[in-house]
Amino acid sequence: MLKGTVTGSVWSTRRVDGIPRGAFLEVAPDGGSPLVAFDVLGSGIGERVLIATGSVASSWLGSDHPPIDALIIGSLDVSSEPDRGEPANHKPGDTKAPPSGAADLSNKENAR
Repeated sequence: MLKGTVTGSVWSTRRVDGIPRGAFLEVAPDGGSPLVAFDVLGSGIGERVLIATGSVASSWLGSDHPPIDALIIGSLDVSSEPDRGEPANHKPGDTKAPPSGAADLSNKENAR
């Protein structure tokens, strides 16, 4: 999975049958080369997003596996992204665990 920023739209006058409704967006992944990702969420330019790539991306779209190898699967809350790689609720010098109300992605209920 990649994190990145939507930098533009890619317009296509024709496309392969079997590709569902959505948009093709240009995304600049953090530390990577720009790519085109399929978006069904309605993401906008400048928005921070999560991107699934490869067979995972096309398999999410159904058993026909359309020719899509990058799919925007989430929108990131910019305020939750730490500047130095620490958890968002971590303070420098703090050795305590995040508060109990913090999202725990290991718990399937919170990951949905």
